[in-house]
Amino acid sequence: MSNLFRRDPRAQWIARNRLHPLHVPEGQLIQRGPTGLLRKNVHAIGFIGPNGLKRIDRSGAAGSFKQLNRQLAKGSKSAAQEEIVLPLHKVANPDFYILVVVDGVSGRLSSHDRDILGLAHKLATQPATIENDAAFDKGTGGNEARTGVDAGAGVGEGAGVDPGERTGAVVAVFFDTITEEKLDTAGIDRLVNFEGNEYQQYNPEKRCADLYKLVNQINPKHILFPDSIHGGADLGRRLAAKLDITVASNVWKVNGNQIVCRGSAGKTDITRPITNIMLALEECNEPVSDTRHECKMLEQPLIPLPKQASDQTLEQAITNTYEQQIKDLGNESVNPNDINLAEAGFILSGGNGITDWDQFHHAAAILGATEGASRVAVDDGFMPRERQVGATGTWVTAKVYIAVGISGAIQHMQGIAQCEKVIAINTDDSCDMVKRADLSAIGDSSAILAALLDLVHEQKSALKGNQKRDQKNNNATSDTSGLTPYRATAKNAPEAQHA
Repeated sequence: MSNLFRRDPRAQWIARNRLHPLHVPEGQLIQRGPTGLLRKNVHAIGFIGPNGLKRIDRSGAAGSFKQLNRQLAKGSKSAAQEEIVLPLHKVANPDFYILVVVDGVSGRLSSHDRDILGLAHKLATQPATIENDAAFDKGTGGNEARTGVDAGAGVGEGAGVDPGERTGAVVAVFFDTITEEKLDTAGIDRLVNFEGNEYQQYNPEKRCADLYKLVNQINPKHILFPDSIHGGADLGRRLAAKLDITVASNVWKVNGNQIVCRGSAGKTDITRPITNIMLALEECNEPVSDTRHECKMLEQPLIPLPKQASDQTLEQAITNTYEQQIKDLGNESVNPNDINLAEAGFILSGGNGITDWDQFHHAAAILGATEGASRVAVDDGFMPRERQVGATGTWVTAKVYIAVGISGAIQHMQGIAQCEKVIAINTDDSCDMVKRADLSAIGDSSAILAALLDLVHEQKSALKGNQKRDQKNNNATSDTSGLTPYRATAKNAPEAQHA
């Protein structure tokens, strides 16, 4: 008999096939070659290839096989239904802070924001490579700037702490209301939320002034902004000019005390020393996916309200605390189809199940929704290519996404993964889109859209009736008082009709 190891192809095939009835998840698959040497399993979670990159499990399905066996033995629900509890990363007394000002479009974290938070977590946990970590010499510097902020957090080098063992905390700054539900898994240790009516409009001077006060209070080691069109790049440059320090833009990699920036329209890499304020690109770092964080509100010293003059309102007094040079004139009514799909908040998307495309276009116009389509509808010529939604088209982040006659291919489901609410209209109650949707309507798409349009017309008719009744009451009051009744102008008439 030969001493060579003989492998069993059938046993190895069963061990790889999780759906096989004889498959037993006892551990990772062990393979041996003809000489008996162990073979590396390149499909294993955590495998490090020749380029030094670690294979990351983005599905969240990686877990302990022993825990799975215990669940099966107890008759509990399957591993797919069991919620995986990530370990808690807790920073009780941080030595320094990494400040991240997220875009927070519609109060939610985008993939760009999560990449920035992952980079901040890397900077907060890596060993210190630069002496004198104090971020800003201007204003109140050092640990004195953190007086009253997380008592005990400011532990400087003079207290005998090794700079290589210092730990930091990631502080995320949101403007306006937060609607994101999973902040603890994004890598946020401390949270600062500026709320108010002044943040609901374009007001970069006010935001820059608040950030300037926050920087002087906590003295962060680094400040990260997303280099995007949603205001992060503009706000980061404004803050750098106010602090009179250098800012690095198009940052896509951080290696110790060196950063790599993209130049020449992304064709050249520029290596430079790390700076205090960085505008980072998307995919600059892996997002945090293996730990949970405290995400507790940062205790800030209360900022006293400005003094009001006798002829001033509180809003005027607040405005006088910073130099306001830009005035927001409000939103302008535009055609919903002129909005880019990636920025649209309300999308009505059609697929192969639509039989009346004229009705679909009419419904989108009445509802005020941006039109989208599946790849099948685009390939058949019913919709243009720029209206395709999915991994092979446009990734959307709408607040409301209505899928009409779309079964839900994997590429389409990837493209709508960041949508807040998904509504499905389909005849198949077992399709993937119905399983993904928050609300489903099972039936013919033409009949459901017709019923929806009838409800919209009823609501508009009732609204017009109430407006006429109120106008009659105003006319009666004005006749008795001698005042001229209000009449809708051509400018505000379309707004009232749209409402």
